[in-house]
Amino acid sequence: MANEKLARRYATAVFALAQERGTIDRTGADLRAISDAIYADGDAREFFTAPIVDRYIKEENVSKALDGKADEIALHTVLLLVRKHREPLLRELVVQYEALQRAARGAEPLTVVSAKPLGAAELAALVAGLEASYGKKFDVTQSVDASLIGGVRVTMGDRRIDGSVAGRLEELSRELFAQN
Repeated sequence: MANEKLARRYATAVFALAQERGTIDRTGADLRAISDAIYADGDAREFFTAPIVDRYIKEENVSKALDGKADEIALHTVLLLVRKHREPLLRELVVQYEALQRAARGAEPLTVVSAKPLGAAELAALVAGLEASYGKKFDVTQSVDASLIGGVRVTMGDRRIDGSVAGRLEELSRELFAQN
């Protein structure tokens, strides 16, 4: 919780700076890419988060690895975390930054899980219907879960719409056992 609050403060400052320079999307994408690269490799993650590694060595290595390859704001954000010994905040900072991006676009996260991959037209029709019904824009994440058997399960924030066969069977089972 404390890390979330602190990361939100950093993300807000970084977002404001990126907004001022007109690089919101690039900064966000580069922060995500840097975080993903660091945490995908065990050695890189260990080096980056280890408190015993001298911060000047970390700073030098991060600068060499990212100079000219990453957005200036994203690079300096990571370097600031290193200087302040707050490297573990990087992942949460990215989450908070992306939430600020969504809010700026007026969008909310939407997760669509289906038994089989949905075609582009099917997904677009589903999202368009939800946007019309709820009067909101959504950032869509799609995934496949064969255990649903058929249909889709949609999650919007804390609201879930379960239109899957597995969900219907579970609901039917609860009703049958409730009657006994």
